[in-house]
Amino acid sequence: MGNHTTVTTFLLWGFSSFPELQNLLFVVILLSHVTILLANASIMVAIKLNHNLHTPMYFFLFALSFSETCTTMVILPRMLVDLVSESKTISLPECATQMFFFLGLGANNCFILSAMSYDRYTAIHNPLHYPILMTQKICFQLIMASAVLGFSVSLCIVIIIFNLSFCNSNIIQHFFCDIEPVVSLACNCTFLQKMILLAFTAFVLVGSFILIMVSYVFIVTVVVKMPSAKGRYKTFSTCSSHFTVVFIHYGFASFVYLRPKNSDSFRDDTLLAVTYTVLTPLLNPIIYSLRNKDMQIGLRKNLGNIINFFPKMINKRS
Repeated sequence: MGNHTTVTTFLLWGFSSFPELQNLLFVVILLSHVTILLANASIMVAIKLNHNLHTPMYFFLFALSFSETCTTMVILPRMLVDLVSESKTISLPECATQMFFFLGLGANNCFILSAMSYDRYTAIHNPLHYPILMTQKICFQLIMASAVLGFSVSLCIVIIIFNLSFCNSNIIQHFFCDIEPVVSLACNCTFLQKMILLAFTAFVLVGSFILIMVSYVFIVTVVVKMPSAKGRYKTFSTCSSHFTVVFIHYGFASFVYLRPKNSDSFRDDTLLAVTYTVLTPLLNPIIYSLRNKDMQIGLRKNLGNIINFFPKMINKRS
């Protein structure tokens, strides 16, 4: 951090504007957090234990579920502590660390969604060569590239922000260290620096979204040429879960990070942030479970194994 920094700790104001709702928010967010962990863990275990789910699509889904789980772990435990704590302070290094992991994991999610769209395009456009084009090695390389690129962008953003001077105030109008609420506290952030931060954000959100849309344009071009209506429906259904998740993910994220900001928008962003830190990770496993028969079979199989496990243990002990 720069030697010119005068503020050494921040206050996460978060939901302090809603004191009457804090107990309710604590219960709701705690239940949501536990549900997110259980739902994503169930998907990862189902993919790991069922050989019919050992395909590129589910390999990417495993990576997305893991990344979403890590994202919530960066934000929600701290949020829960702050909801019941009088002290809501966070040091500069802690704030920088939280921002680095949140932005890195968020960008990683975007690039994984792009890789998933490319996987669907490859499967539909080149079904005969699909096993050659999407090997396990290539899938792993795409996952690693997503992580490296995501955390590289995050590191650049964090370096720019935490080399600023924070002397206006130490109150962050948010429940975690996000870009705009922290930058608004700096007293020497230039227009150029703000444009660079916006460019990094746009690169992640707009860049990955363009890749997804290009993949879907090619997918639609291939599908509409299919002679069978049943074949068209079956092909589109394999993409429906992914497209739904993309719509929710990019809808909320773009509204928060790409629209023009002012001081009054931070209160709205705080409420919106609950949707993409709590609701989106909660909906993703539900969407993939409800709209995917193979995943439903895998989850039911695991649930059946768990149910049968306890009677067997009781019988052994007796």
